[in-house]
Amino acid sequence: MDRKAWDLAFLANAEEVAGLRRVMRLHLELWGLPGVIYAAQICVTELVANVVRHVGPGTPSCLAVSMNGNRLRIEVSDPDLRALPTLVRAAGESEAGRGVALVDGVADRWGVILRGDSKVTWCELATGLRSSNDHVDSPQVAKVEALLRLCGLSGVPARSQRDRLNLTLGREMVIDLVVDLLHWLRAHGCDPDDALDCAQTQFESEVAEPA
Repeated sequence: MDRKAWDLAFLANAEEVAGLRRVMRLHLELWGLPGVIYAAQICVTELVANVVRHVGPGTPSCLAVSMNGNRLRIEVSDPDLRALPTLVRAAGESEAGRGVALVDGVADRWGVILRGDSKVTWCELATGLRSSNDHVDSPQVAKVEALLRLCGLSGVPARSQRDRLNLTLGREMVIDLVVDLLHWLRAHGCDPDDALDCAQTQFESEVAEPA
């Protein structure tokens, strides 16, 4: 899977956070990384809130997301070189330092980079992948890949050392297999539409379960 880096300019306001969280969710779903959505949204929320709180509302900022090896890297940049995020132990009901502490708690690592005209606060999340173009393993994924190999996809040239399935051909074969299964259900007196509805409901339920 090609996970191409992307970035999004925004003005650091509290009202922008919900939209940035949605954008993060959509991209991570497309990247096949549902397991890190919650942690990534926490990081985005706190990194943006840190800019709003310590630099000021309306600050021109940028969210950049990429893969660094097998880690997901999140960067939030702003033009203030003085207000540096610092990890401190919050006392009592104080909110000071809690945002950075949350990032420190969910991220593998984080830091700050000073550039000529901006600073970048970044963090990286573990994804469980073996490389940046790997896919998340699960019993369901392993079962389908074994089935597709039985259907003849094993002769496709490998895309990596793990003999990954060719995604384009795999997609076509999955569609053909689903169509054949619907024909089988119809031939045995079952309602294909009902089976599709049940499958969709079960799929959405499993995807919605926390990792």
